[in-house]
Amino acid sequence: MVPVISRALAIYEKKRTTMKKNEKQFWFPAKKYGWGWGPPCAWQGWLVLASFVALLGISAIVLLPGKHIGLWFASEIVLVTALIIICYLKGEKPRWRWGKD
Repeated sequence: MVPVISRALAIYEKKRTTMKKNEKQFWFPAKKYGWGWGPPCAWQGWLVLASFVALLGISAIVLLPGKHIGLWFASEIVLVTALIIICYLKGEKPRWRWGKD
């Protein structure tokens, strides 16, 4: 198991050091098939995704038990919209892909 981790770290370091200074680093890579973004490829993307899930949970706990279903629904729309905007700004340009790219 340890050789696998050390190999992965070596690949990560090599990629990180060979990246040009002016090259844009994506947090969310494009999906191989279809339209949109795949799982995050940078720690910033994972932080955004974890925050999104945490805020979804918090809004459900705080707003859903009472009679605030409309407010809960509005908060979910705001959170999803914010995630899509962040993915658009910090991810690869979305377009339809057929797996050949």
